[in-house]
Amino acid sequence: MLRRSFLLLVFLAVGCRPSGRPADRPTQRIVSLLPSFTEILFAIGAGDRLVGRTTWCDYPPAALAIPSVGDGIPPNVEAVAARKPDLVVLYNSGPNVTAAQQLERIGIRTVLLDMNRLEDLGPATRRLGQLTGLQMRADSLALALDSLVDRPRPPSTASLAFVVWDNPPIIIGRGSYLDQLAALAGARNVFDDVTAPSAQVSLETIAARNPQWIAVLSDSGTPPGFARRREWRSVPAVRDGRFLLLQGSLFGRPGPRSADAVRQLQALLAR
Repeated sequence: MLRRSFLLLVFLAVGCRPSGRPADRPTQRIVSLLPSFTEILFAIGAGDRLVGRTTWCDYPPAALAIPSVGDGIPPNVEAVAARKPDLVVLYNSGPNVTAAQQLERIGIRTVLLDMNRLEDLGPATRRLGQLTGLQMRADSLALALDSLVDRPRPPSTASLAFVVWDNPPIIIGRGSYLDQLAALAGARNVFDDVTAPSAQVSLETIAARNPQWIAVLSDSGTPPGFARRREWRSVPAVRDGRFLLLQGSLFGRPGPRSADAVRQLQALLAR
């Protein structure tokens, strides 16, 4: 699970220039190639128009009934085209730009959207509303998502480090969605001086910064394997078993449930 969550976070950390063209009429057959987009489409009432999803698109539960076109990183163009979509929604990254160009060449409309930080949620939701003709519902959701960006950050009452890979250690920095969630929950990311979304650091650096909590994405609900390794026990929080086990399918994707993620993190920090 740690590897899968890491791959998704890295995928979300790489941006590229947008592409796509405006819709002439509301789309009826959509392939969504990112779990965030799938959640947004269901939230605005367009879930019944989805004809393809990635294997990671598992929420809401109704999404599981939609045929999968694979992992989506990079997209399987043949599998996507086989669903006969009139729109494919892709995350705005290098491999997806190439896939979008291939799909456009065979007459399939595509749109590439950013989905890296809270600030991207409102614009992406409004764009999907325009493409589906569901602007009113999309605007309502977008306003709620915009309010998260403007919400005052509470004073920090705890410190944490997000560890998304263990060998070598890779942490989450300030330029990330997870860092924003931590701030909204009243926690300080001890690597908030790292401006990149993620970065490789040494175990000695993690130990020296001495976070109260080690936060990991884990749908299994069990501590990560590195917690049992001798070298990692040089980090006090690891040695003391102070882990925040964050549900990857909730915390690993910006989307309509971002406020739920903040509330869940607040509850975990209050233990």
